[in-house]
Amino acid sequence: MRNTLQVLGIFIFSGFLLSCATTTDEGSVGVKRTQFLQGASSDQIRAEAAKSYEQTKQDAQKKGQLDKNPSELQRVVAVSKRLIPQTAIFRKDALGWAWEVHVITSPELNAYCMPGGKIIFYSDIIEKLNLTDGEIAAIMGHEMSHALREHGRERISEAMAEQVGLGVLVATGVVKPQYAGVAAMAASVFYDLPHSRTQESEADTMGVELMARAGYDPRDALNLWKKMGSMGGSKPPEILSTHPADQVRLNHIASLLPTVLPLYEQSTKAPH
Repeated sequence: MRNTLQVLGIFIFSGFLLSCATTTDEGSVGVKRTQFLQGASSDQIRAEAAKSYEQTKQDAQKKGQLDKNPSELQRVVAVSKRLIPQTAIFRKDALGWAWEVHVITSPELNAYCMPGGKIIFYSDIIEKLNLTDGEIAAIMGHEMSHALREHGRERISEAMAEQVGLGVLVATGVVKPQYAGVAAMAASVFYDLPHSRTQESEADTMGVELMARAGYDPRDALNLWKKMGSMGGSKPPEILSTHPADQVRLNHIASLLPTVLPLYEQSTKAPH
């Protein structure tokens, strides 16, 4: 019986590595990794994201930071209106999402797209990096791709399975209680972080296709990440980072150009 429980514990702890679904179509860039999406539904995740988004907006509104610069908001909204129709190449239901875009005045160099299409840009990422519209499209396409692929839901599902599996391993004696923290750390280094970098690469991959189809030069994605890399600051080794190393990211995007440049060239022939 004990051996059976040990095998069961190992299976549960490692079983969440086995993907079972995919949230998107492949597109021209060929994103087809299957994903582990058990334990949290899309509706649940989107509902919670919508609540969080509304709270963020309310907080920014109270501080006089929401959409304070009309010209910045106009630029970001204009980019979104070109990108959103292209999301159907990866998932048709995204056209029905309640997309929303706002700019918050903040020194953060950040932007994100919550599940369900809730987008925030912070003003300083636009201003300090002196972003072109194409570079805004590169950021937005990347962040939209996280939402399209439901990366947040995937991470939540994996975390839930990991906690269950680790608990079983401890309960069955496969992992001693005093080593549970070490086991969790090892799982993070050898699975969670590399998988997060996989998600980042997927968002880069899908993002350049979205921007190319929307009529933005995908080479602007290279310019963007070069600017981001030049901002400096200490960075952890790639093995301990959730993001790919700068040069790895640039090389990956460059490798996609033969696929996405023809999409860009084709899109420029059509009116936007």
